[in-house]
Amino acid sequence: MQSFEIDKSDLLRIETALAGDDAELERVLKEYHASEIALLFEKLPQEAKERIINILPTDVASEVISEMHEEQDPGELLIGLHPEKRSEIIEELDYDDATDIISQLDEDEQQEILEDLDQDDADSIRALLKYDEDTAGGLMNSEIIKVNINLDKKDALEDIIRQSEEMEEFYTIYVVDDADILQGILSIKSILKARPDAHVRDLVNTDFVYVKADLDQEDVAGLISQYNLTTIPVVDDNMKLLGRVTVDDIIDVMEQESTEDILKISGVSEDEELSGNWKEAVKSRLPWLVINLGTAYLAASVIRHFDSTVERLPAIAAYMTIIAGMGGNAATQALAVTVRRISLSDLSDKQAYNAVIKEFLVGMLNGAANGLIVFFVALFYDANPMLGLVLFLAMTGNLIIAGLTGASIPLVLKRVGIDPAVASSIIITTFTDCAGFLLPLWFATKLL
Repeated sequence: MQSFEIDKSDLLRIETALAGDDAELERVLKEYHASEIALLFEKLPQEAKERIINILPTDVASEVISEMHEEQDPGELLIGLHPEKRSEIIEELDYDDATDIISQLDEDEQQEILEDLDQDDADSIRALLKYDEDTAGGLMNSEIIKVNINLDKKDALEDIIRQSEEMEEFYTIYVVDDADILQGILSIKSILKARPDAHVRDLVNTDFVYVKADLDQEDVAGLISQYNLTTIPVVDDNMKLLGRVTVDDIIDVMEQESTEDILKISGVSEDEELSGNWKEAVKSRLPWLVINLGTAYLAASVIRHFDSTVERLPAIAAYMTIIAGMGGNAATQALAVTVRRISLSDLSDKQAYNAVIKEFLVGMLNGAANGLIVFFVALFYDANPMLGLVLFLAMTGNLIIAGLTGASIPLVLKRVGIDPAVASSIIITTFTDCAGFLLPLWFATKLL
C-alpha cells in the first residue's frame, strides 16, 4: 500500500460529494482510510469537516480526529459538534489521544466536554490533564491491563480477558501488588505456556524498564528506542502504576522533536506553526535575523580593519566570501551531527572529547583538500602562487575552526543548561564569518 498524498482529483471528489446528499457523501468517504480523510481535512472548510464527521461512523470519526495534526485544531472541531455525537467520539478515543485534543481548548470548553462524558472517562481524562504534555504523564494512556501478583494462572487469564474487552490492543500485562505498586511485567506467551497450577508470582519478569510520570518525552523516546520496547510503564515516585506509553506515541514525539531541532538550528522558533500565517512567521524569525545582523556587522568590522590590504590586493575580496561561506557550510555539518548525538544520548566527557577531536581532524583534512583547490585556482587564474598559499592556509584554518566550533559550542551550551539547537547556529556563524575574513586578510598582510 502506497502512502497517500492529497491530490486535486481527491479534493474534487470530496467537494462534489459535499454538494450532493448525505448518502452520496457517505459512499465516497467509504473509499478513504481515516488517516487519508484527516489529510483531506487540511484543505476543507470547518463546515465541511463537521458535516463529514457527523456522517462517519463513530469509530471512524474518532480515528479521523485522532489523526488530525494539532495545527488543524481537532479540539475546535469537537467543540462544534452536537454534545451526544461529541461524547460518543471521545469515548471511542484512547484516553491519551482524547486528553491531547481536549487540552488544546480553553478551560471552559474543556469543562463543557468533560461534563457530558461518562464519569469514569471524565475522571481518567482529568487525571491526565494535570501532567505536562511534554512528559511521560502527558503521553501515557491510563488504559492498561494489570493483574495481581498473588493470582494463579486461571484467575489471571480470566482477569486479562475481562479487562481486554474494553481495549483495542495491548502489548504487555503489568503485575502489581495489593497496593497497585508495579512489581514487573508478564508476557502473554509466558502465561499461556505456563503449567495449569502456575502462579503469576512465578512468571513475572522483575527486570523491566519503567519511567516516572514527570520524565521528559524525549528521554522516554530514548529509552523505548534503546531497549526496543513496544510499550513502557509509567509510575509515580512510589512506583504506583499510572499508565503506559506506547511506541506509536513515541513516533509522533520523535517527529515533533526532530522538527523542533531543525527549526531551532535554522534560527526559527519552535512556536512557529509550519502552516501558520505570515504574521506568526515574521514574529518568530525577526528577532533571530536582527541578532544575525549584529554578528554580520562584527564580521564587516574585520574587513574595515584591513582596508589597506584590500586596496592593495582587490582579488582577496572575492576569495574571502568563498572561505567564509565554506566555513559556514562545514560548521553546519558539524553542528547537525553534534546536536543529533546530543539528542540521542547524554555524551560522557570522553565521548564529548572524541567528538571534538573527530571534527577537528575532519575540518583539517577537508580544509586542506579545499585549500589545494583554491591554491591552484589562484596559481593559474591569478598567476600568484603566494596568493594561493594565503588562500590555502586561510581555507584550512577556517574549516578547522568550523569543525571545532560546530562540535564544541553545542556541547558547552548543553553543559551550562542552554538548548544547543537554539543558540549554536548564531554563535558558530559569527566565528566562521569572522575567521573567514580575518584569516585571508591577516595572512595576506603578513605574506604578501
